[in-house]
Amino acid sequence: MANSIHINERIRENAENLSVALQSHMLKVFAPDARKELRRFSAGEAAELLGISTSFLRKLHFDNRIPDVHTTPGGRRHYSAEDLLAIRKELESTAKSPGAYLKGRRPGDKVQALSFLNFKGGSGKTTSAIHTAQRLALKGYRVLAVDIDPQASLTTLFGYRPEYDFLESGTIYDAIRYEDPLPLSQIIQKTYFTGIDLAPAGLILQEFEHETPQALIHNVQPAFFARMAMALQEVEADYDVIIFDCPPQLGYLTMSALCASTGVLITVVPNMLDVASMSQFLQMSAELLDVVANAGASMEFDFLRFLINRYEPSDGPQQQVVAFLRQLFGNEVMVAPMLKSTAISDAGLTQQTIYEVERTQFHRNTYDRAVDSLNLVNDEIESLLQQAWGR
Repeated sequence: MANSIHINERIRENAENLSVALQSHMLKVFAPDARKELRRFSAGEAAELLGISTSFLRKLHFDNRIPDVHTTPGGRRHYSAEDLLAIRKELESTAKSPGAYLKGRRPGDKVQALSFLNFKGGSGKTTSAIHTAQRLALKGYRVLAVDIDPQASLTTLFGYRPEYDFLESGTIYDAIRYEDPLPLSQIIQKTYFTGIDLAPAGLILQEFEHETPQALIHNVQPAFFARMAMALQEVEADYDVIIFDCPPQLGYLTMSALCASTGVLITVVPNMLDVASMSQFLQMSAELLDVVANAGASMEFDFLRFLINRYEPSDGPQQQVVAFLRQLFGNEVMVAPMLKSTAISDAGLTQQTIYEVERTQFHRNTYDRAVDSLNLVNDEIESLLQQAWGR
């Protein structure tokens, strides 16, 4: 037959071409072998993150209470994430009440583990997860980001190339697999972002989905739903918050993360098709989690929230969908929606987040709108964590 295509060969060819093109794109965006670096922050941004006024920040420098930071020839100070952490520790050492500047866990507090999930791809799950991780880290929390999506978008955003760096090993799979699992501490990577460590993902994670049915037949212990929580026990003392970026389906990986979570954030794009799909997702989740609960998994969450994503306030139908969700779920819908923003998608072109890009690269209003929206969402998540700790 003329022009017949061997689909497997064609797909392999496409995969190889795309891999080469991505490699070349990464080399253009980042120099060879360069790891990503986090930009410095202006005095205004630093003060906002520290929860103090810019005049108080200036006074701290004037009184020599904090070390000098990078200063431009024009006399403007710029702060690295390390500078912010050092200042935070200095302020905490003289604070009237403990936890005023370092708001993470105190003795007796359990680690908070948040799962970001949705049944559909494109609901802004990874974007939400990484911005939350970064905002919390900039506010002084010790964060472990756990990528359990075989597509490894979160891992890629941290400057890794999963198809090269973690093709055979080095992912979270190594810590939860059924044969000879490794201690989680051996696969955790430091990232360029002060305060965030990463347990990476890669395509090999898909093996967990394939191996679990066999493990269930042979009653391999611990069962799939307990493996993530067990792996985390080794390192949880080092972190305040663990953030799972879940795959866009309800498989064994997602359920293992849910069983290790204390909070769940379901991202939802406010249109009726997505909401209808979410309805099926919730139905399936409930039934599957019943099975897991009956098998002995803990299903106690401190909170569950719906996070409205890619929201356009001027879009009438979207407003109606949001009103419908609020009427239905009440307080479980987060107050702050994440706005749809060209700034967020444009930053993504260079595999960056809004917190990483320079404001000067965007129209000022576009950038400010995106940052304000993200900060409101993430500060609401922070207050949920604080409530879970009884504060």
